[in-house]
Amino acid sequence: MPTLRAAILAAAFLLPLAAQAAPVPVPADRLAYVGDWQGKDMRIQMTKDGKIKYKRDRPGKNMDLSVDLQGFDGDNFDIGWGFVRSTFVVSKPPHREGDKWKMTVDGVELTRVD
Repeated sequence: MPTLRAAILAAAFLLPLAAQAAPVPVPADRLAYVGDWQGKDMRIQMTKDGKIKYKRDRPGKNMDLSVDLQGFDGDNFDIGWGFVRSTFVVSKPPHREGDKWKMTVDGVELTRVD
């Protein structure tokens, strides 16, 4: 029979794993967000199944993450893993400019390159 201490340790280890949410697939009305988006010092790759790769280079603060889509709130989208979440603020949702698709995320204009 496991001791109370062993049970507490097991719960502490397994609780974060249980809290992980699966990625949310991109809804049909948001499929324009899917693709490889690139701009000045920023890249977002979003797949239909809700997987996101995010890279941003800023002085003293470079990020390179693979995370899951957690959902949309208006034009903005939430990403995360487990209890850690962040919101990408979309001030201009995906739209066509000539023959290119563009959107503005967190103040950075991105162009879809796929």
